[in-house]
This record gives sequence, structure tokens and C-alpha cells, in this order.
Amino acid sequence: MITNKKKPSIYLLLLALFLAACGANPNSTTNTTDVNLADVAVLQTASAASNGEVQVVVTGGHDTDPRDGGRPVVLIASALGVPSEVFREAFSHVTPAGAGQEPNPIQVNLNKSALLDVLGPYGVTNDYLDTVSNYYRYNRSAGETWPQTPATATAIITNGVVTGFEITNPGSGYSSVPIITILNSDVTATATLAFTSDFSTNGSLSAITLDP
Repeated sequence: MITNKKKPSIYLLLLALFLAACGANPNSTTNTTDVNLADVAVLQTASAASNGEVQVVVTGGHDTDPRDGGRPVVLIASALGVPSEVFREAFSHVTPAGAGQEPNPIQVNLNKSALLDVLGPYGVTNDYLDTVSNYYRYNRSAGETWPQTPATATAIITNGVVTGFEITNPGSGYSSVPIITILNSDVTATATLAFTSDFSTNGSLSAITLDP
């Protein structure tokens, strides 16, 4: 098991046990060709396990604020370039269509005007509002989700200790901080998210840090 507490290298421990089992004398000159190749393979495997990388599993991270009725407001607002509270204020003047109903064209125009009255001063245009709204629109009752790209990462292991992380794919579409799990380890870590106006990086992992 990998921990974040300093401990002797697994490689050195196994090497000591191996030498003891062979009755090796540190002052003697042993021919390395006499060493059992199977034992060497065990030592090499131990060395690889104590130095290298271990897979990190990223789960969850798609919760929404209870005030938002399932809308990923943090992502929508960031894509529009406005604070989340500003978008909530704008949306408070909207009358959504009922569940399973097509929106009335007249109500659609009224809703659009209500949104732009608040968002327009922030530079949000009608066309861009449509682009962002369409990108993050989804039917929750049908089991759909807004666009999401899973993040991937590895934990860097040095002498059996987790020393850092490498994010191999930051992903996108995370609306809340996901859970970070390091395989075969009790080490815990926390992810940090980045919210941008670019769909491909909005709600992506910007960092993973070890918990104290």
C-alpha cells in the first residue's frame, strides 16, 4: 500500500532479505551470474512499484446548486463571461416551458429579452447566448447530461511515496469538485477546477494536490 509517509524503499528491504536468505557477506565477492534470475525479477518488480506512476481515478464532479434546478450555472455563467450570481439574476426573470412541453415562441422571445436585459451590459450578445444555451442544454428526465469529458491523471511515486500528480487529460464539464482516488493507496488528494469561456476547458482539472 502506498502512503504519503516516508518509509524505506521497498527495493532496499527486499534486497536485504534476499542477501540474508542467500547468506551473502557484504565483504565477499559474489559472482552476479550465480544469482537466481527469478529473484532478480522480484527485486525489479518491487523497484518499479516503489518508483513510477499509479493510476488515479476521477469520479463525480457533476453536481449542481440546488437553486438552479439541475442547470450547470457555474459552467453557463463562465462560458458567458459573467459571475454565476449575475446569470441567476437574469434567469429569475425567465418563465421556462413546462416539463415535456415545447416552449411557446412568444414566451421564448420574452425570456430572451429578460436574459439580455441583465446580460447585455456584460457584453453578451443574442447569438452568443444562443450558442452557450444550446451547448449546455440537456433533457435530465431523459437521462441526458450536458457535454462532459472525463479527466485522467496519474500519481507520481518515489520510493513508495506519492510525491505529486500528472494530469494527462484535464477533461471538461465538471460543475463541482470531483473525487480523486489513488489505486491501492490510502493517500487522499483534492482537485482544483478551472472555469473558462472555452467549452473545451470550461470545468477542467487545473491541479491535484495531496491533502495534509
